[in-house]
Amino acid sequence: MKYLIKQATLVNEGEIGVYDVLIENEYIVRIDREIEMQTGCTEINAEGLHLLPGAIDDQVHFREPGLTHKGEIYTEAKAAVAGGVTSFMEMPNTNPQSTTLSELEKKYQRAAECSLANYSFYMGGTNSNLEETLKVNYADVCGLKLFMGSSTGDMLVDDQKTLEGFFSKSNSLIAVHCEFDPMVKENQKRIVEEYGEDLPAYFHPIIRNEEACYKSSSMAVELAKKHNTRLHILHISTAKELSLFTNKIPLKDKLITAEACIHHLWFCDDDYNAKGNLIKWNPSVKTSYDRDKIFEAVLNDTIDVIATDHAPHTLEEKSAKYLQAPSGGPLVQHSILAMLDFYHDKKISLEHIVKKMSHDVADLFRINKRGYVREGYFADLVLVDLKKPNTVSKQTLLYKCKWSPFEGHTFKSSVAKTFVSGTLVYDNGTFNETTYGKRLTFIRN
Repeated sequence: MKYLIKQATLVNEGEIGVYDVLIENEYIVRIDREIEMQTGCTEINAEGLHLLPGAIDDQVHFREPGLTHKGEIYTEAKAAVAGGVTSFMEMPNTNPQSTTLSELEKKYQRAAECSLANYSFYMGGTNSNLEETLKVNYADVCGLKLFMGSSTGDMLVDDQKTLEGFFSKSNSLIAVHCEFDPMVKENQKRIVEEYGEDLPAYFHPIIRNEEACYKSSSMAVELAKKHNTRLHILHISTAKELSLFTNKIPLKDKLITAEACIHHLWFCDDDYNAKGNLIKWNPSVKTSYDRDKIFEAVLNDTIDVIATDHAPHTLEEKSAKYLQAPSGGPLVQHSILAMLDFYHDKKISLEHIVKKMSHDVADLFRINKRGYVREGYFADLVLVDLKKPNTVSKQTLLYKCKWSPFEGHTFKSSVAKTFVSGTLVYDNGTFNETTYGKRLTFIRN
């Protein structure tokens, strides 16, 4: 495989300029102002298109194994590459859960057979598997996931002694879901006693409120500081939690980092009346003030990366009454497009989008040779057309669940082509499924 991308507007490492990019097999071999056509090379005219490093999503739920009526590695990875996401890190709350080495490796084997995107899978921690998690080679596993708040699946780690064990002994990055479960349960009990069980979805941020998030997040930060642990807190949803993080030191020196998700940057509690359970996530979508402060923290590097927490459920499941409807929704096909809408609205620069969705994810997880457009790096690339609108409809959705909270919205940009490890896997609606993505590897000290 040999491609020459001609006259692309390259957005990379804080700069924008027009370049040619030569790809041979899996790698970028040359970047220059002008590169002559090569023998046996496919030329791609990218004039008028912007070339970005592929996005790396550090938090998705692709539902395989055991929950494949909601989504599969194949379907969700296909949606990812159509959206310019070239690599993903998937969560352990499947059925069976990825809480043993054998179950974890089964996921890797399955992805090697069907994933169009590059992949990694988190090891899951429970109240009883600390010793098993210590056996993992984290040079080829993205990290350890702890649910310090209950969500889809029964993986709550709430035993204080067990938490101390994970934070004091783990030799990996620990990624955490933070909501204080006793407070959530007490809030729900109080609300149900007062209003009954037939609640509208706008009670979700009242039940899963700011205090429940902050109490759990601050506990995780306290444990990390006590044991000098590498901690990454997922899907920050409140302004109050931002005080737990800093932008005063470079990312490479941070031991405690944070992630923002697309839905917490886009929606707020005013949207529950129109969207209902379609924007029911854990942690909950909260106020416009929280949303705006999280966005501000992305801009000033208090929050380190942007992800989706892509978590599909069937429309039938989401159509249940609020208390019975599961939390989560599909987003990975539209994460770059959503951020590009913010660019069009002059809320964020193209350079900063690339920083938060590619560069800083690669740096935070220390991913080997990905996340940048550099000679010698894997050719994970996306060409976007900033002038071609894209309306979301059921017909355009690639998720197995076939719905999106963005249905009916017209994004101002489109993804034209996506390269994964040097293969042109997506080309204006057409997929090349002859080659699959690769297992991510990590540079660990």
